Amino acid sequence: MESIILSDDLVPVSNSIVTVGMFDGMHLGHRVIMEYLMARSEEKQGVSTVLTFDPHPRVIVQNRRVPLLTSVQERATICRKWGVDRFIVIPFTQAFSKISAEKFITDILLDRIGMQEIVVGHDHSFGWGGRGNESLLRSLAPKLGFTVDTIPARIVANSAVSSSRIRTLIEIDGAMRDANKLLGYEYGIDARVVHGSARGQEIGFPTANLLPVHPQQILPANGVYAVRVFLDSETGSRSGMMNIGIRPTFGESDRTLEVHILDFDDNLYGQQLRVEFVEKLREERQFEGIESLVRQLKADRERCIESLSNAHVRVASAKKHKRRTRSI
Repeated sequence: MESIILSDDLVPVSNSIVTVGMFDGMHLGHRVIMEYLMARSEEKQGVSTVLTFDPHPRVIVQNRRVPLLTSVQERATICRKWGVDRFIVIPFTQAFSKISAEKFITDILLDRIGMQEIVVGHDHSFGWGGRGNESLLRSLAPKLGFTVDTIPARIVANSAVSSSRIRTLIEIDGAMRDANKLLGYEYGIDARVVHGSARGQEIGFPTANLLPVHPQQILPANGVYAVRVFLDSETGSRSGMMNIGIRPTFGESDRTLEVHILDFDDNLYGQQLRVEFVEKLREERQFEGIESLVRQLKADRERCIESLSNAHVRVASAKKHKRRTRSI
């Protein structure tokens, strides 16, 4: 896959099959769009092209922080895994935010990208004030020489899969199993190991204190989680349990992230790792003392092992079902 920043020297590809959006989370709804995009590209011998924006438009237009599920780098990685041909990032600036929907279609999609066909979600909008939509695209398509395909919402549990729905599940509820079902993969963050208080080491549960690499990315609600920890891209994952919160038993108030990697006690200071969330085990709470905390951590460890084992069985079963479905 070719990953590009939109610039003046970008060479248009005249048979581009294009989709445009933030695609935050690259969830099941987005996957339907991408699968259709790639199917049409194969059918028409075109080039599947994903256009996204960085930063999020609301950061510029509304001048506020916008919490995200995925960084632009993660979106590119997922598109590469899915088989997209071109991933183009449009730097979203004040000047770009003023471009009309019509000008975006003619100057960017047609002249700069080489769009032949566009694939959009059911609620897609674009251009100054969000005035561009499916209706405008279809009205301009015949005279400008492109075609339009609209993809309906993906429905799970009687509701449309959306980035906002997933953000609520993660950030407010910590409902990782439900969020992961809508994402189609386990939600994760990249983080660097930093120095902490070393209290975990003292009580027999050494932890790595983490600082997220992408601070705009949302974190799950406070609590204890069963997680998978990837120390590098070669050795696979290790089992872990992660606490997000203020550690009230020790009278602290700053929110921290710390992960205990099961059966592992090496020095990780300064290293970058990835944590993927499988399930919330319990809420964070204050204990009467260290002994009661340790008893709970031992119980958490057993439940964590069970949770990760069950998750592995669910994934294996889903893959087996998918293979069986394809063979029918």
